[in-house]
Amino acid sequence: MLETFYNSFGFIGSITVAFIIFIAFIFWMAGIAGLSQLPESRNKNIKLVCSIFFPPYPIVWLFVDMYRQSHLMKETDIK
Repeated sequence: MLETFYNSFGFIGSITVAFIIFIAFIFWMAGIAGLSQLPESRNKNIKLVCSIFFPPYPIVWLFVDMYRQSHLMKETDIK
């Protein structure tokens, strides 16, 4: 399997793909950790289930949450 991966993408390509997969995994775990810190509610449980069965959801949620916090910090002049 690794040989096929290497033959398909080459050395630089396989390192790049492995790095992107690693970063996506880190963002996925960070998104799940952020979702698990939400207040207890039925909505929280649904979001956690969605994050496990649809992995892009926590990554998108993470970036949306960072964007919201950035705007909140700009509005309140926190630097």
